[in-house]
Amino acid sequence: MLHADDVIQRLYEAPPDGFVAARAEAIAAARQAGDREAAKRLAALKKPTVAAWVVNLVALRRPELIEELVELSTALRAAQRELRGDQLRELSTQRRQFVASLVAAARKLAVGAGAGAAKLPLGDVEATFTAALAEPEIAEQVRTGRLIRAVSLSGFGEVPRPRLRLVTDEPAPDLPSVAPDLSEAEPEFSEAEQRRRDQAQRTERRRRELERELNAATAAERRADQQLERAEDAEREAGHLVEDLDAELAELERRRTEAVADVARRKTARRTAEREAAEARRRVGDVQAALDDLHR
Repeated sequence: MLHADDVIQRLYEAPPDGFVAARAEAIAAARQAGDREAAKRLAALKKPTVAAWVVNLVALRRPELIEELVELSTALRAAQRELRGDQLRELSTQRRQFVASLVAAARKLAVGAGAGAAKLPLGDVEATFTAALAEPEIAEQVRTGRLIRAVSLSGFGEVPRPRLRLVTDEPAPDLPSVAPDLSEAEPEFSEAEQRRRDQAQRTERRRRELERELNAATAAERRADQQLERAEDAEREAGHLVEDLDAELAELERRRTEAVADVARRKTARRTAEREAAEARRRVGDVQAALDDLHR
């Protein structure tokens, strides 16, 4: 039997539609060889999505491209931290071109492995490579060649974000309130001027209300996106669990079939032994009877 790591690599290189059956076969082979640790490792493997499989193909068959990805990711983060504009623009252009070349290489490998080009989720593949350029942890996961799902980020890189202050109707705390000096009050405004000032105040109040609503809606949208992401992750995990249970059921059914066949073989052997024992007893009786006749 192949080493467990070699078996795992083959599983993640092969198209995912045959993953569950191939994993069950590998587990059975490991158990038959008495390698319980390998069987346990294999049983813990998760079936990859098609997008993850395509990314894994690049990591396993073109590892030099992933090394380039890691190098470019390091350069991009350094330029972003130092805010080197010219270099950052150049690297951003290079990033787009490199991601496009990675997607093209991934597509070629997947088609070569038997996948239909029209059904490949290349958008998810591109998002995963882009995320790997942004996050070192994701790049390391891609490098293993054992992704089980695609990855995406809402943003890119580590560019510092400006501080934002929530606009409210409350006065700024650093500015003391000063009571107006009525003795030096300006003369009353004209009616038209007063209407303009009233309208400006209403507009300002409305603007602040809308900004508060926008902040609340943005926060709600962010929470909803996070909830959706958690729900999608939970759904995928549940799907993987079902696949794992199906594989375990298939393995148990195979073992049950073998056990039933073994019982049948043993039953046949028992019946044969019973016949042979009966025949032996009959012969003993015949010989004993013959001896008794001689003594008479």
